[in-house]
Amino acid sequence: MEIVYATNRMPTPAQVIELYTQANLPRPTHDVTRMQQMFDNSNLVITAWHGDMLAGVCRCVTDWVWCCYLADLAVSPVHKKSGIGKKMISLTKELVGEQSMILLLSVPDAMEYYPKVGFTKENRGFILNRTQ
Repeated sequence: MEIVYATNRMPTPAQVIELYTQANLPRPTHDVTRMQQMFDNSNLVITAWHGDMLAGVCRCVTDWVWCCYLADLAVSPVHKKSGIGKKMISLTKELVGEQSMILLLSVPDAMEYYPKVGFTKENRGFILNRTQ
């Protein structure tokens, strides 16, 4: 069965929580309401489906003309190294267009991945961390 990518098929919080847990993506998966709000407040979500199974998610916040913050990129362990992450990044770039940059904060385990798919490491960033 092939992977189908969609921007108009929103996963349920349960599907996202299962994927993020399996992918070891550190998010507040214990808080269903917060997870739902994260997706409700994102304006670009690309999903990858293997039948009815959520194989991948790329969740972004963008203004469409200057910057796109890639907040989450997760691929199920079953589908790792199959090109799903790279494809979702490519679709994101295609959808936000040439005027917009894509930026992200990487989890430590993915620091080696992003340069392989075209990202440049930046050392000019700053962060005010969340308190919760």
